[in-house]
Amino acid sequence: MSGDQIATVTWSGAASPEQLQQAIRSAAEQALRQGVRRLELAVSADDPGTRRAVQRAGFRLEGVRRGAQFESEGHWSDVLLFARLDSDEVGGPIGFSGVMNASLPKKRLIAHVLMRDVEGRVLLCETRFKQDWELPGGVVEPGEPPREGAVREVREELGLDLAVGRMLVADWMPPYLGWEDALELIFDGGPVSPGDLEEYVLQPSEIKQVRLCTLEEAEQLVSPLSHRRLSAAARLSPRSTVYLENGYEV
Repeated sequence: MSGDQIATVTWSGAASPEQLQQAIRSAAEQALRQGVRRLELAVSADDPGTRRAVQRAGFRLEGVRRGAQFESEGHWSDVLLFARLDSDEVGGPIGFSGVMNASLPKKRLIAHVLMRDVEGRVLLCETRFKQDWELPGGVVEPGEPPREGAVREVREELGLDLAVGRMLVADWMPPYLGWEDALELIFDGGPVSPGDLEEYVLQPSEIKQVRLCTLEEAEQLVSPLSHRRLSAAARLSPRSTVYLENGYEV
């Protein structure tokens, strides 16, 4: 076989989980020894036994084809796409971690920055992609520390190299408007003044304007969840941190 050929594996549904795992592993290793660079398997999401056997044979989850397989009585199941490369390490701690890392949930992590003036007003951004105003910040990149993500986002959005301080708020956010759940962290961005805003270089593709708002004014601009979160941050005593779920203290 050449590295560009496709290998297909079939098996009997009567096989035990152990037999199925061994059959997949043996077929995969034989194909890889013969020069196949990449193997792919498609498994119904409604078949957890086969899914476990495929993973234990060293295959890593790469994607989901939603509603792609007809089962019965009008029921369509998702199809999970797994692959194994000839360069993948299989077995041992690294191989196990690689397989699990591909399959475990990947929760979004968001880092925002709270900047306040001497009157207690907070800096908010009006964005071009949503109606609700937001604190400066955004989604943390894979492999990026959350605080560094906040620093990067402030630099990109406001053209400001900010010495971001300690974490003030950690808030778990439930699924919302098509988004899956996420964790938001708010870091202390220190003091700000009206004059500072004139020096900002706003990212034209994302930020329309920025302004300083009281909590009462912010309630008309941000989502109810964001306002609960801002209110909790405003009540914090010095050097304290609060954990929230959906903006509520627990």
